[in-house]
Amino acid sequence: MSVTIGIDIGGSHISSAAVNSDNFKIIQGTYFSGDVDSKASKEEIIQKWVAIINQTIKVLYETHTLSSDETIGIAFSMPGPFQYQTGIAMFEGNDKYESLYNVSVSDELLKYLSTKNVSFRFLNDASCFGVGGALKQESAGDNKVVAITLGTGFGAAFLDNKLPVTQGSNVPNNGCLWDKQFKDSIADNYFSTRWFLNEYEKATGEKLADGVKEIASIENYSTAKIFDDFANNLGDFLSPYIINFDADLLVIGGNIAKSYRLFLPKLKENLKRNNINLSISIIENTEQTSVLGSSYLFNEAFWEKIKEELPSF
Repeated sequence: MSVTIGIDIGGSHISSAAVNSDNFKIIQGTYFSGDVDSKASKEEIIQKWVAIINQTIKVLYETHTLSSDETIGIAFSMPGPFQYQTGIAMFEGNDKYESLYNVSVSDELLKYLSTKNVSFRFLNDASCFGVGGALKQESAGDNKVVAITLGTGFGAAFLDNKLPVTQGSNVPNNGCLWDKQFKDSIADNYFSTRWFLNEYEKATGEKLADGVKEIASIENYSTAKIFDDFANNLGDFLSPYIINFDADLLVIGGNIAKSYRLFLPKLKENLKRNNINLSISIIENTEQTSVLGSSYLFNEAFWEKIKEELPSF
């Protein structure tokens, strides 16, 4: 059995699991996750990441899934800004992991990992989620997929036969949507948790702390309108990009996706008004999906196609 360790790095968490590269399934007992303080020191962050990764490695050795002389491929689903070819973090001015600015993540991890016999590869987190989402859709392998994550931020990826597309006339620059203009601001300010919190405060005068899940639990006119407005905004924003890419499938993940029952019907209505009729897949286990997607970086045919075009942003 060929095994890869997939890692999902989020703004406040890390998830690690070993993936069977033959069937792209997470190997039972190898999935571990933990909270991370993204404002901590470099050493604290790296050691927290390593503590979780080492748990996965320990299980692989204890179960004899891997022998100590085998090289372990460790693939990261990593948010930007990041130099994905070199493994150097460029977090600056984005309120997370700033103590890692200009730090070689590979070099720092090697100081603390329980084995030095490893190989690292990195890809943007939104792209990894999209690849993982495509892998989970058996019929979507040869299709064009737009994948978005809705949470503390707005992630996006455009994939053609699982390959991230970041440049060209049919995709936005860098394959990103968070920074694109929408109404009087950028998309990230409309399709993230803070938009929901701001809209709820404007409608009710109350401040909430627990995010979209809390708003979803309050069933009244104000919250229903917030979700309807969100769905219409999302449909209006995505429509030209879906049409331009000629997408067959829209994959939606992130914490906001867990409340899909409150916005998906209206989103479908909006897309149909724009003459868009594509499949929509809601993925509630976003972290595991990103782990699966990152593990695909050690599919050599896939890697050969993307390694020279990895973004540095």
